[in-house]
Amino acid sequence: MATLTIRDFDDDLNAALRVRAARHGRSMEAEVRAILRSALSTPDSDVGMGSRIRRRFADVEGAALPLPPRSERARAAELAD
Repeated sequence: MATLTIRDFDDDLNAALRVRAARHGRSMEAEVRAILRSALSTPDSDVGMGSRIRRRFADVEGAALPLPPRSERARAAELAD
């Protein structure tokens, strides 16, 4: 097992962690392990951010925006050397 040291841990954050650990009936160390396990064990989504935003707001009434007319053809980006 590895040991982790956290420097400059904010006093307010420490107090909030102590309260959260007490609510869950765990030590602060066990609470930190649970928080990290939860945060790091969720699989990354294969869906892009734009698709997730669209899905989240798909049911919102009146959210559709008209596309502006395109007055010129799309062109390739000019990249500087």
